[in-house]
Amino acid sequence: MASSANISSICLSPKPSTQSSLYGSNSRDFFLRFQFQNSNAVSLRSSFASSRSLELNWSSISVLNADRMRLRVSASSTPVMDQSPSKTSSAVPTIVEVDLGNRSYPIYIGSGLLDQHDLLQRHVHGKKVLVVTNTTIAPIYLDKVVHALTNGNPNVSVESVILPDGEKYKNMDILMKVFDKAIESRLDRRCTFVALGGGVIGDMCGFAAASFLRGVNFIQIPTTLMSQVDSSVGGKTGINHRLGKNLIGAFYQPQCVLIDTDTLNTLPDKELASGLGEVIKYGLIRDAEFFEWQEKNMQALMARDPSAMAYAIKRSCENKAEVVSLDERESGLRATLNLGHTFGHAIETGYGYGQWLHGEAVAAGMVLLSQISLFQPSLPLKVEIVVLIHKFMLK
Repeated sequence: MASSANISSICLSPKPSTQSSLYGSNSRDFFLRFQFQNSNAVSLRSSFASSRSLELNWSSISVLNADRMRLRVSASSTPVMDQSPSKTSSAVPTIVEVDLGNRSYPIYIGSGLLDQHDLLQRHVHGKKVLVVTNTTIAPIYLDKVVHALTNGNPNVSVESVILPDGEKYKNMDILMKVFDKAIESRLDRRCTFVALGGGVIGDMCGFAAASFLRGVNFIQIPTTLMSQVDSSVGGKTGINHRLGKNLIGAFYQPQCVLIDTDTLNTLPDKELASGLGEVIKYGLIRDAEFFEWQEKNMQALMARDPSAMAYAIKRSCENKAEVVSLDERESGLRATLNLGHTFGHAIETGYGYGQWLHGEAVAAGMVLLSQISLFQPSLPLKVEIVVLIHKFMLK
């Protein structure tokens, strides 16, 4: 990976490519040009199809005059899995602690946790709760969460606000719906917000909690693999701006993160692959043993084996919790968690929010960085990175 110290300029420009015989009429190209301080310029031409779920095809690298190379990354649609894996019996959840002094909090990981009502109720300190969710998750899990909050706890009243689903709705206009509901419901400073959904809902609910009445408690209940292993942990909250992703937000930690692994049973395959892109990232940046485990257990993860999924989530959360505990506000070490995100955010913004899932874009970003590392002797390409991402993103 080329460091910023060695690059004097980067240019990324998306261009439609309707005549591509390789990728079809829905394909797009973007072109990247890197100007290194030693005057060696590197140009990359990358093709991405607009259909969803990333399929990374490793192609030969063409180097012209030691300055140019070519990379192709294509995408293909994937269906929702027809069959869910059987549940595992886990009366006691695994707990990973995020150590932030008096703002420390637990991450509960296990099967059937939404049926363990005390886990949620112990983190609700007032009498009013606002559940923030979306149109996809509400029909499946909203009633279950409301029951978990109120069962045997008649003094708690629960309101809900259901937002449209998707990255393109992660903006100020939609966020105002959360504030509208909170104000209409006369919520006070002792209320608790509950984020029920994926990364978009978690980011928006967390930012709303940080802002409403200058800060109220909130709980994360992530329902996608991406949010379970990444966005729900660490306190990054916010919304997008038309000029860039996550440009408006706050660092604001939850009271707890409750990861019921059963929610992955209803997750589409493309969302699973998106989350696995972030799982791979932890192996690359700080946990070589975990990376090797992923290589050996790829089939089990893609088949949603409960034990493999639980281990991958736990190990990912342990890695992120440790980094966040050491560098909460991203002044140094935490920046390593952004591997692949510079290009990933550019892809998401350039093609329009929602055209690429976050994990798809990050996976593409990691491949691009691996390619760039060919031009930096101190950072050689690790072909295993591309091979593993390729495996996870297929089918």
